[in-house]
Amino acid sequence: MAASEENSALFPIFILTIMALPLVPYTIMKLCRAASTKTKTIHCKCSECTRSGKYRKSLFKRISNFSTCSNLTVILLWVIMIFLVSYIKNMSREAQPFDPYAILGLKPGASETEIKKSYRKLSVQYHPDKNPDPEAHTYFVEFITKAYQALTDPISRENYEKYGHPDGRQGFKMGIALPQFLLDIDGSSGGILLLWIVGICILLPLVIAAIYLSRSAKYTGNYVMHQTLSAYYYFMKPSLAPSKVMEVFTKAAEYMEIPVRRTDDEPLQKLFMSVRSELNLDLKNIKQEQAKFWKQHPAVVKTELLIQAQLTRESAALPPALQGDFKRVLELAPRLLEELMKMALIPRNAQMHGWLRPAIGVVELSQCITQAVPLSARKSTGGSAEGVAPFLQLPHFSDSVIKKIARKKVRTFQDFSEMSPEDRAELLTQVAGFSSSEVQDVETVLSMMPSVTTEVRCETEGEEGIQEGDIVTVQAWITVKRPNGLPVGLPHSPYYPFHKEENYWFLLADPVSNNVWFSQKVNFMDEAAAITGASKAIEDTMEGSGASVKEISTAVREAVEKVRSGSRLVMGKFPAPAEGSYNLTCFCMCDAWIGCDKKTSLKVKILKRTRAGTRGGFANEDGLVAEDGIEEEEENEEEEYDDDYESEYSEDEEEEKDTKRKGAANGTVRRKESSSEDEGEDEE
Repeated sequence: MAASEENSALFPIFILTIMALPLVPYTIMKLCRAASTKTKTIHCKCSECTRSGKYRKSLFKRISNFSTCSNLTVILLWVIMIFLVSYIKNMSREAQPFDPYAILGLKPGASETEIKKSYRKLSVQYHPDKNPDPEAHTYFVEFITKAYQALTDPISRENYEKYGHPDGRQGFKMGIALPQFLLDIDGSSGGILLLWIVGICILLPLVIAAIYLSRSAKYTGNYVMHQTLSAYYYFMKPSLAPSKVMEVFTKAAEYMEIPVRRTDDEPLQKLFMSVRSELNLDLKNIKQEQAKFWKQHPAVVKTELLIQAQLTRESAALPPALQGDFKRVLELAPRLLEELMKMALIPRNAQMHGWLRPAIGVVELSQCITQAVPLSARKSTGGSAEGVAPFLQLPHFSDSVIKKIARKKVRTFQDFSEMSPEDRAELLTQVAGFSSSEVQDVETVLSMMPSVTTEVRCETEGEEGIQEGDIVTVQAWITVKRPNGLPVGLPHSPYYPFHKEENYWFLLADPVSNNVWFSQKVNFMDEAAAITGASKAIEDTMEGSGASVKEISTAVREAVEKVRSGSRLVMGKFPAPAEGSYNLTCFCMCDAWIGCDKKTSLKVKILKRTRAGTRGGFANEDGLVAEDGIEEEEENEEEEYDDDYESEYSEDEEEEKDTKRKGAANGTVRRKESSSEDEGEDEE
């Protein structure tokens, strides 16, 4: 019986160990993630963002954000662990080793006279004839009497002093950490023990593995369904316009799981009438177009209408039942758009090139969803390739305000943003009728808008020029500056109900062939990861080229300083195409702001292969590369796109020829990126 009690006492320790192994690292991971999220709270403080409430740290919101299933489960498990620790502590206190000197209140080595004196004293206090308390009787019999006998018997005392126990040397004991009820059942204890072992050691791991495998078979690493990726890959086309990107985007399997209720019919019909002009329906056959629209899958119809409610800012009129679905659609949108972007950029030909036009459409759709701006607002007007869309992302701006300031010859967003704060305030107060607080809101948002510059360097490791079949290494530094001086921050997005980070897509593409040669996503939030990645990339590249340790150390130090000053390194390789001249364009597009995208033209000439081996690099028309420190003016040729590549919402951009070209030498091509608005201007 005593042995079974000792074995049962090990069971809480066993359970505590099993719980602590996964719970402690998981808790540390959640705390680190919460700490990293807390550093990303730099957000817009205009009145519209404040009124939206998504940044408001109310007590109810904090409790609701904290009261998730995972957090409550972690807290419950920690409560159980604390209870087990307290129970084990009390149990260990009760299971103290037998010490007769401590029981009698004596010091080790006490004389026999002192032992008898202490025994008599304790007998008066605990003897059953003197104290009727049952606990006193138990203590007297099991502890005081045994301690007295152990110290008065010469053999027992010698055993205790030599081996620490009155009975002499104790044997080594082993037990099994099982609860007492499994050890007390006589006839069926073996069967119950077997069931316990099978359940804990076999069935539980199998159930956990089955749940994990079923989920991993359904979702990708980015928590997007495999069915969604298949649909995106199937419906992705090379000439997909922004409106068609919307149609592909709504085919996600996650959106198919959103319930479609009968009570949704009436509010969806009203919403359809409000956003009908944004659905690209043929007005000549409006009845047939409407019937065709409603014949789609109900979940697709509901999803597209809810997204249009976000773009047209009609979400406030939705009933409570649709509000939950509306938030669910927008919550899934960022990662679905990222996967849709990957499907546009996935290699589609032998040269491993993706498609440019649908990739631009995906980024434009992401910008419009974040800023709640209709896609039709991007239609080119008044000399602006982006239309009035950049204006509509500013607080308190509307179509009427844009028309008023246009009468003062402020027709493009660039003209407006380049004005001095005083001139801008005068324009908004006198022409648009803004109050001083509304003007301050506009200035706050303008101070947060990023200005992107890039420094692109393409080179062959250890070689000069470029020949067909070479491997080209592209290295680009992307720098983001803001008027308020902050390196990072959440964008102004009062109509988007969740926190949205800025992400940038770097694309090196050939607009004529609609091919993306190289692409990479860039994020400015995690500076530590950017420093690690940039240092490793620079070190690996320079070690491959045979640089000395001192040169590598200097280059890594410079890269770290660039990252800390607000730059990010983009680095990769791509195969050189066939011989010929290519007019490439470097795009740097933000998925959260409208009007902040930058692009620059870069002319590349691929030479005929004359040597064996694989080499890579960029060259000008003469086969040479531009010298560092000398500004190179690229020659831009007029390009005309086919109808398949013409955007619905922007006019074709005509590039004028610039025949000037300066300097040539060996090594690398360096190109400063300029804004898309300055691309077509002649150099005076």
